[in-house]
Amino acid sequence: MKGFLDDANYSVGLLDEGTNLGNVIDNYVYEHTLTGKNAFFVGDLGKIVKKHSQWQNIVAQIKPFYTVKCNSTPAVLEILAALGTGFACSSKTEMALVQELGVSPENIIYISPCKQVSQIKYAAKIGVNIMTCDNEVELKKIARNHPNAKVLLHIATEDNIGGEEGNMKFGTTLKNCRHLLECAKELDVQIIGVKFHVSSACKESQVYVHALSDARCVFDMAGEFGFTMNMLDIGGGFTGTEFQLEEVNHVISPLLDVYFPEGSGIKIISEPGSYYVSSAFTLAVNIIAKKVVEKDKFSSGVEKTGSDEPAFMYYMNDGVYGSFASKLSEDLNTIPEVHKKYKEDEPLFTSSLWGPSCDELDQIVESCLLPELNVGDWLIFDNMGADSLHEPSAFNDFQRPAIYYMMSFSDWYEMQDAGITSDTMMKNFFFVPSCIQLSQEDSFSSEA
Repeated sequence: MKGFLDDANYSVGLLDEGTNLGNVIDNYVYEHTLTGKNAFFVGDLGKIVKKHSQWQNIVAQIKPFYTVKCNSTPAVLEILAALGTGFACSSKTEMALVQELGVSPENIIYISPCKQVSQIKYAAKIGVNIMTCDNEVELKKIARNHPNAKVLLHIATEDNIGGEEGNMKFGTTLKNCRHLLECAKELDVQIIGVKFHVSSACKESQVYVHALSDARCVFDMAGEFGFTMNMLDIGGGFTGTEFQLEEVNHVISPLLDVYFPEGSGIKIISEPGSYYVSSAFTLAVNIIAKKVVEKDKFSSGVEKTGSDEPAFMYYMNDGVYGSFASKLSEDLNTIPEVHKKYKEDEPLFTSSLWGPSCDELDQIVESCLLPELNVGDWLIFDNMGADSLHEPSAFNDFQRPAIYYMMSFSDWYEMQDAGITSDTMMKNFFFVPSCIQLSQEDSFSSEA
């Protein structure tokens, strides 16, 4: 299969004028209906280019280091490398993937909060020196195994939304920073900056205000110990919308001017992940089974459509042990769309969507309104580019979906205008012209 971690021989369809994402999905739904009805992804790499242009237009002063674990497919990594982003890696595998693209070690940071000794040694071996740390145990591991390490102290933020304390799992308190700086001095570990992270669920701009103020305090504290501080990492949490990016910039820009002014020698970086890739990938899944249930036994958060109408449970050929793995820890951020055409006045029924495992955890959508579907029908999920393209579980002999990449001519021209061409870093791109009906013989196709 093309496009996964172990196979970089992917191809990208360059779409003619008048051909769009919907046409490509229609084509592959038709192909997969004939050949086995496996789930598949369509990746629009042009959307990644657009996200990068948006970033440059709004927050050009902040260098993005893409969070590799979010989506580590070779096409994504290669196009981001060509666009000049840095990379935030959590493991040896991710560092190796990025290094193979010719990315310099200075453009790679090692961000795992719990590092294996062997992986710290690997980072030292390949020259990846910048890494994050939030406790004394990690600091001692770094001191023993990476003599050239340059450490960013990871500080916690006040980002507790709705009682959720996920962001407090990692990151030290401001109070504990002095102790860590003392330890670093004794261990001869070089502290060069600060990192914090604000969740994308956070709606309070004051969290950034406090985080930047705390970061400045740590910079000053580190100066007392003789450390030269030259980097601030403001983490991720960028949803991908232009509005949210502008809103964050509106809050942080004046604070950066005050606390970390231009000319101070301090490099500002961030770790966007889903920002770049979420909207670029669409997933198509097939209905493999169907069950009619009594509505009064159906837990539903949607309005009932009528007392005598049935409710339906649909089972799909992808679930939480595959592309919907993130559903185990967070709410689904997309609404399913029925691929087949149906009448506007067709009745809608209370429905739930499940993966193929028959596990009670494998519920993708608890309740939604859909027309009655049949086994063999297709559902389309957009915004599926983040945390969905990992190696699947072996549970129930799950087959990982094929990935078909595309890009419009206009996006390709935009890349060329920016000086990025297929013979620079994107050595694995094979652009082929396509029409509205892409033939199965086209080099655009990927083997499942």
